[in-house]
Amino acid sequence: MIKKTILLTMLTLAGLVCTAQKRTTQATLFNEFKPSVITLMNGHKVKQQFTNVFLKNSSLVYLQGEYTMEANMETIAKVEFENRTYININNQLAYMVDSVGPNQLYRIDLFDMVAYNQHIRNNINISNMGFENGAITPTTMDLNSEDDYKLPIFSHFYYLYNGEFIKVHERDISRALPKDKDLRRKYRTIIGLDTFSWNDSKSLMQLLEAITLKDKEKE
Repeated sequence: MIKKTILLTMLTLAGLVCTAQKRTTQATLFNEFKPSVITLMNGHKVKQQFTNVFLKNSSLVYLQGEYTMEANMETIAKVEFENRTYININNQLAYMVDSVGPNQLYRIDLFDMVAYNQHIRNNINISNMGFENGAITPTTMDLNSEDDYKLPIFSHFYYLYNGEFIKVHERDISRALPKDKDLRRKYRTIIGLDTFSWNDSKSLMQLLEAITLKDKEKE
């Protein structure tokens, strides 16, 4: 396993006020580093006492002495914590939300830097301004509240659908659907519902239920 040192510092990042996003004050998924069993791509298993998931890129990190190390994700197949198992999807740790038959929904949680940058721009107050060389210049800038120091987290989803991992996106799913008219009709019906959201686990499970062929439908 290739190791590299990373600095896990808490920057003054802001959270987006949006119900689809979580906000946190920590850079890792768990409050404390936990033991885990790591399965490498070659099938070899490694036990680590202090591990966590780094939310910047959903990678595995672990403690080594006074340093926090980031694992080479290209070598990792699976990470098993006490109460949750993660698999490697495109070099990011994802956990299974639920399943319908052989098909499964996976979730990856990451920092939403686009939302952060937008929120920073939208929530800076200029408390004093000057005029210099023909231009207005701010002399004092303050963030609005303590919430502006929280990290915005956004969830990315994948389906394991008919044996293949596909990103949960309208275009990708349309390409992966079988040429079954009734199934495609169900697909269009679900995504057309007013209550449907591409960022909601319940909606995505409802969609997976609709596009999973039952045994009798395969005959």
